[in-house]
Amino acid sequence: MKDINEFFSSINEPEHRERLEELFDWTMKTYPQFSVVIKWNQPMFTDHGTFIIAYSTSKKHLSIAPETVTISTFKEDIEKSGYQHTDNIIKITWEQPIDYSLLKKIIDFNVQEKIDYTKFWRE
Repeated sequence: MKDINEFFSSINEPEHRERLEELFDWTMKTYPQFSVVIKWNQPMFTDHGTFIIAYSTSKKHLSIAPETVTISTFKEDIEKSGYQHTDNIIKITWEQPIDYSLLKKIIDFNVQEKIDYTKFWRE
């Protein structure tokens, strides 16, 4: 995968693609300093070269990957929003609304925590 357009075109369900496009638009409008890079066949948002968050899709849900420390920090809020999660991803079914206020808290946490970080991933 070379770019974000290739990612979007790989999503077969029009409603899912539209939802992801809205999520990406929201992210870029809210965080215009972010760059989008493609790694492991999925787009990732970075800030000053360090990973902040990634979005991907599956048949049953969209996945949000903010790193394990962030999921553990916001575990209660994630569960209160009705989302399932693993140590690595938050699963939002296609029927569930996106809790943008929670997503903003998660992203703001990563931006602040990694403000002086120089590596892509946390160690």
